[in-house]
Amino acid sequence: MKKEMDLYSDYLPSSFGQVTATGLSNLLDGSVSHDKITRMLSGNTYNSKDLWQEVKPSVRQYESEDACPIFDDAIVSKPYSDENDLISWRWDHSKGRNEKGINLLTAFYHTQSPVAAETLRVPVSFECVKKSVRFCEINTRQEKRQSPVTKNEMMRSMLQRAVENQHFKFRYVLADSRFSSPDNLLFIARLKKYFVMDMKSNRLCMFSTRDRNRGRWTGIDKLPLQAEQPVKVWIKDLETEVLLCKFVFTNKDGSTGEMYLVSNDLELSAKDFRTLYKKRLSVEEYHKSLKQNVSLEKSPTRTVTTQNNHLFASLLAYIKPEQLKFIHRLNHFALKSKIYFKVLKNAWNELEMIKNYNPA
Repeated sequence: MKKEMDLYSDYLPSSFGQVTATGLSNLLDGSVSHDKITRMLSGNTYNSKDLWQEVKPSVRQYESEDACPIFDDAIVSKPYSDENDLISWRWDHSKGRNEKGINLLTAFYHTQSPVAAETLRVPVSFECVKKSVRFCEINTRQEKRQSPVTKNEMMRSMLQRAVENQHFKFRYVLADSRFSSPDNLLFIARLKKYFVMDMKSNRLCMFSTRDRNRGRWTGIDKLPLQAEQPVKVWIKDLETEVLLCKFVFTNKDGSTGEMYLVSNDLELSAKDFRTLYKKRLSVEEYHKSLKQNVSLEKSPTRTVTTQNNHLFASLLAYIKPEQLKFIHRLNHFALKSKIYFKVLKNAWNELEMIKNYNPA
C-alpha cells in the first residue's frame, strides 16, 4: 500500500481538478488499477504516527533547539458531501460563518538549521475533530453533533506525545488566542517549555501579586500599557507570572488595532516577541498551500476512512515540495506554477497538432 500512497500523494500536487482513483489510473495508463488506489484509501486509517515516520528524516536533518511547534486549525470545505462523524457544520473563524467540512488541527513544525539557508516548515502531527456524539436540542428538537474531545485537549495530547517520545527539539509553542486558555499555558509551562500566544483584550489580569490575591482583576485593554514595552503581569486562573507586550498595528483601510502577546519567558524583548510570533504566520501559508497546491478539498471520497486517508495524502503531498525547495530554491506556489506552465505548454502544442491535422 505504501507504493500506492506514494503515487497518490504525487498525483495530488500535479492535478488541477478533481482527484479520483480512476483519474490516477488513467494518468498511469492503467499500470496501476483504480481498484488498487481505492483499496489503499479505504484500508487502514492513517494517523499522526504514520505522518511522523514520513517527515522524521527531514525534521532530524534541520531541527534546532530554537524551533517552534505552531498549533492551528482550519476547515476543509466539503459543501456537497454527506454529513458524518468527520464532516459536519462548524464555525470557520477565518470566514466568520458556519461552514460544512472537516476540522483539521495541525502541529506545524518551524525550524531552521544553522547550516541551512531555508526554513523547514512541515506538519508533524494532526488530528481531525470528529463529532461522534449525537444529541437532541430540547428547544429546537434538532439533532446535533459534538466531539467528545476538545481541540485544546487534542493540542495538549499532541504536545505530551512529542515530549515523551522526544519527537523533535523545540523551545517555544506558538498559537493564537483560541489556544491560550489557562489550562494550555500551565500545561506548556509544566513541560518546561515556553509559550508565545495572543490574548484577547477582555482577559483579566493585574500587575501586582497583592492585587491578585485580593481579586482585583482588570481587562487587559484597561491596563495602562505602553506599546512594545513588555511588563510582568498575573493573568486570572494562571498560577504563574507572565510577560505581556502590547502591539499597535495599522490595517489596510488605515484603521488601527491592538494585539496582546504573552509568554512565560520573562526575558523576552518586544523585538523577540515580534520575531517569534511572526513565525506563526507560516501556518496560514500552510493552510493556503494545502487547499491550492495539493488538492485537499478536491476529492469526492464518501466514507470517514477514505476522507481521512485523502487528507493524510494531502499532508504528504505538502511535505514533498517542502523538501524540494531546499534543492530548487522555489516555494510551493512557484513549484506549482512551474508545473502549470508545463501543462499549459503541452496543451497548447496538442491543440496546434489537432488544428493542423490533415487526414489526407
